[in-house]
Amino acid sequence: MTERIPFVSRQIPAVLNHTRQYDQFLYVYPVISRRSQGLSLGINLNPDKRCNFDCIYCEVDRRTPPRTTRVDPGRLREELVALIRLVQAGRLEADPRFRTAPHLLRDIRDLAFSGDGEPTMIAGFAESVQTVAEVKMAEGLDSTKIVLITNAAGLDKADVRRGLEILDAHQGEIWGKLDAGTEAYYRRINRSHVRLDRILSNLLEAARVRPIVIQSLFLRVHGEAMPADELAAYCDRLEELAGAGGRVREVQAYTVARPTPEAFATRLEPGELDAVAATIRERTGLAVHVFP
Repeated sequence: MTERIPFVSRQIPAVLNHTRQYDQFLYVYPVISRRSQGLSLGINLNPDKRCNFDCIYCEVDRRTPPRTTRVDPGRLREELVALIRLVQAGRLEADPRFRTAPHLLRDIRDLAFSGDGEPTMIAGFAESVQTVAEVKMAEGLDSTKIVLITNAAGLDKADVRRGLEILDAHQGEIWGKLDAGTEAYYRRINRSHVRLDRILSNLLEAARVRPIVIQSLFLRVHGEAMPADELAAYCDRLEELAGAGGRVREVQAYTVARPTPEAFATRLEPGELDAVAATIRERTGLAVHVFP
C-alpha cells in the first residue's frame, strides 16, 4: 500500500497589509507571505492590472488607474537591487507593517512574480525572468527561490517557455492555480474566457518537465462551500495530472485572507479548510499544506 502523506497546517504571524506598492517602487514590494513562510519580495509584472482571469475573490482594485502600463527592465533591475539591499541593511524592521514579525525580515525566502494580473501575459516575460535571475546571482541570494505564481493560461507561449527554462536554472518554482474540477465551477470562481482544459493541459506539460506546486483557494460562495461532487472532480483532475506523468510537489490549500470585491465570496473556517485538505490527501496521496 502506498504511504499516505499527511497534510500540514502552517502558521506565521498575521501581517494584514499585503499592498503591492512600497515606497516609490513601481514593480517590487516586500510582503510577509503565508505560503512562502516568511519574507517574499514580490515582482509585479502587471502594473497595468491586466489579467485573463476575473476571480471572484481577487482583491486587486481595477477601478483606479495604474501608475504605469509597461515594464521597464532597467528600472525593474534597479528597484529589485535597491529593495534587496534595504532588506539586508535591516531597514524593513522600522516599518510599522512588519512590527509583528521582525524575525521574518532577515531571510528573503523568495523572489516572486506575483502582481496585479497574470505575469505570463506580458511581452518579454523571459527577459524579465533573466533580469531577476541576474540580480539574484549578483546579490548573493544563492538559497533564494524564484517563484512564478500563475493561473497557467500562458504557460504554453514560446516566450514563457524560455522564461521557465531560466527559472529551472535558478532554483525556480511554478505555483499553478487550480480552484475547480469542472468547467462550470471554474467559470463561476475564476470567470475566465480561457477553457479549463487548456489550464489543465498547461499544468500537465509544465509538471512533466519539473515538479510544480498546485495552489488552490477554497471559499464559500453565497454561503456555500465547494460541493462534495465538485471537490471529488477537483481530486480527479489532480489524479489525472499525476497519472499522465505530471509531478506535483505539493498542494497549497488556502482561503480568503483579505476583503473581496464580491461580498458573496467569503472565507472558510480553519476546521473546514482542514477537512478539505484531508479529503484531497486521502483521495490523491499528495502532500497538502494548509494556509488558513
